[in-house]
Amino acid sequence: MTAARARLTVQGWIALVLAALGVFMTVAAGVGFTQLRRTAEVSDHLIARISPARVEAYRLQTALVDQETGVRGYAITGDPDFLEPYTRGRAVEEDAARRMRGLVDGLPELVRDLEALRQAAADWRRRYAQQVVDRTRALGGGTPDAATTRRGKEAFDRVRALSAAQARRLDAERVAGTRQLADARTLRDRVFGLMVVAFFLTAVALAVLVRVMVVRPLNRLREAVQDVSGGEYERRIPSHGPADLHAVGAAVEGMRRRIVTELGESRRKEEQLRHEGELREAQAEELRRSNAELEQFAYVASHDLQEPLRKVASFCQLLEKRYAESLDERGTQYIAFAVDGAKRMQVLINDLLTFSRVGRLNDASVPVALDEPLDRALGNLSVAIEESGAVIERPPALPGVVGDPTLLAMLWQNLVGNAVKFRAEHRPPRVTITLDGPGAPQDPGRPDGDGMLHFSVTDNGIGVPAEFADKIFVIFQRLHSRDSYGGTGIGLALCKKIVEYHGGRIRLDPGRSQGTRIRFTLPAAAERAPAPEEESA
Repeated sequence: MTAARARLTVQGWIALVLAALGVFMTVAAGVGFTQLRRTAEVSDHLIARISPARVEAYRLQTALVDQETGVRGYAITGDPDFLEPYTRGRAVEEDAARRMRGLVDGLPELVRDLEALRQAAADWRRRYAQQVVDRTRALGGGTPDAATTRRGKEAFDRVRALSAAQARRLDAERVAGTRQLADARTLRDRVFGLMVVAFFLTAVALAVLVRVMVVRPLNRLREAVQDVSGGEYERRIPSHGPADLHAVGAAVEGMRRRIVTELGESRRKEEQLRHEGELREAQAEELRRSNAELEQFAYVASHDLQEPLRKVASFCQLLEKRYAESLDERGTQYIAFAVDGAKRMQVLINDLLTFSRVGRLNDASVPVALDEPLDRALGNLSVAIEESGAVIERPPALPGVVGDPTLLAMLWQNLVGNAVKFRAEHRPPRVTITLDGPGAPQDPGRPDGDGMLHFSVTDNGIGVPAEFADKIFVIFQRLHSRDSYGGTGIGLALCKKIVEYHGGRIRLDPGRSQGTRIRFTLPAAAERAPAPEEESA
C-alpha cells in the first residue's frame, strides 16, 4: 500500500475517486433516466389517455340513456319535442365514440369494449328505437305492445351491461396505471437518494483523502521549513505523501542543502567584501586627497605658467619700445608674433583651467529658473550683440532645473556667443532659443517621458558641415583659422562638459541646410540626476 501511495500523485488519487464516482453516477443516471421516462410514460398514459377515455365513456353512456329516454317519451306522447334527446344523443354518441377510439387506440381490450358497445347500441336502435319512432309517426302516441317493449328492454339491458363492463375495465386500467406510477416514483426516489448518498460519501472520501494525503504531509513540510527559516539549517526536510508531495519535499531538501552550502560561501564572500569595502574607502580617501592636491596643482601650475608668459610679453614690449628706431619692419613683426603667442598661451591656460574647474570648484546644486542664467549671459554678450545687430528670440518663460547657476550662464553665453561670432557676412545674425519636445513642440516646463527638457539654439550663420558634428565638441578643435574667427576652440567642449555634468546630452542637428542648430537636454527640476563621480576626479 505504501508503494502504491508513493507511485500515485494527489491528482491521481483524486482522479481515481472521481472515476469511481463517475462510473457509479453513470449507472445511477441511466437507471434514473429510465425511471423518469417510465414515470413520464405512465403519467402520460393516465393523464392523457385513461382519464379522458373515462370522461368520454361517461358521455357515451349518458348519450345512450338520453336516446332511450327520448324514444320512450316520444312513443307515449307522440310529441316530436320528446324526440330531441334521441337526436341529440345520437350526435353526442358519435362524437364521444370518435374521441374515445383515438384515446384507446393500442389498447385492444378497451377497443373491443367500445366496438361491442357501439354494436349493441346500433342493434337496439335497429330492433326497437327506429321501429317505435316509425310506428309513432304513423299511428300517433300510445304505449307499445308488450312484445316490442320486452324486445327493446332486452336490447338496452345489453347496452347497459356492456357500458358497465367498459367502465369497470377503464377503472381497472386506471388502478393499474396508478400502481405502476407509484412504483416508478418509488424506484426513482431511491435512485436519487442513492445518488445523494454517493455524493456525500465521495465528499467525505475526498476530505479524508486530502487530509491524509495532502494536509498532513504539507503540515510536516511547513513545520520543517519554519524551523529551517528560524535558523535550524541542519534540520532535514521530510519527504512523505504521494509522489508529487514527495518530489516537493525532496526538492525543498535539496534547496536546503544548497542554501547551507551557499550560506557558508556567502559568509566567506561577505568577509571578503567587507575587506574590499575598507580598501575602497581607503582608496576614496586617497582620491579625495589626490583631488585636493590636483586642485592646488592646477592653481599653482596656472600661475607659474602665466608668470613667465607675462614676463616674455612685457620684455618683448619693452624691447619694441626701447629699440624701436633700431629695429626694422621684420624685427617689429617678430616681436609682435612673440607677444601675440604669449597672450594666446595665457588665454589657453585660462580656458584649460576653466574647463578643469567644471564640476569640481563650484559644485552648487540649487533650483534655478533658466531665464536668470540666460539673462546674465545676454548681459555679458550685450556689446557683441549690439555691434553685430543680432536679434535674439527666446521663449517668454523657461522652466527650472537644479544645477549650478554660474555653469548654466556659461552654457548660454558660449552657445549664443558662438551663434553671434560665426555669423554670415551678408545678413545680421538671428539666434532663436526654443524649448522642444523629443521631436515636436511641447508646452514650456513640461518634461518629456524620460523626465528631460529639450532645448535648441538655432542661428542663421555659416553652419557646420555634418561630418564635423562630433569634432566641434572636442577641446581646442577648430574648423577655421584664427585670422577668420578668434577664440581657442574650447567653447562647445565646455558646453558639452556643463550639460553632461547636469545629466543631459548635447549634439549638433545635422539636418540644418542653413545656419547651425545645437540641441541639448537637461533634467527637469524634479528629475535632477547626480553628477558622475568621475567628474570630481
